[in-house]
Amino acid sequence: MARAKTGTKRRQRHNRWMKLAKGFRGGRKRFRQAKQQVINGQVYAYRDRRNKKRNFRVLWIARISAAVRALGKNYSTLIAGLKKNGIEIDRKVLSDIAIFDPKGFEAIVKLAGI
Repeated sequence: MARAKTGTKRRQRHNRWMKLAKGFRGGRKRFRQAKQQVINGQVYAYRDRRNKKRNFRVLWIARISAAVRALGKNYSTLIAGLKKNGIEIDRKVLSDIAIFDPKGFEAIVKLAGI
């Protein structure tokens, strides 16, 4: 029986990886490096989709903390007061209010009872 060479299947497999590596520069356009870089890129993308949420939460907390300190209070007592008084407002919205509506933010701080 004659030996079957990989032929078109190998080309299809390579093309599938190279399509994902579109826009890569230098040696990363060669198949072996391109495949490794695509795999690494996908790992980083998966990880950083989660880290992005974490980073934004840190940003919102920093903004809220800065706005509360300007009023002579601190972040932890604000959050505790909001929970105690049943005010359910997330940090993203609270951060936006602190930036774009300082008077409204001040009212929320007073509602928190701190």
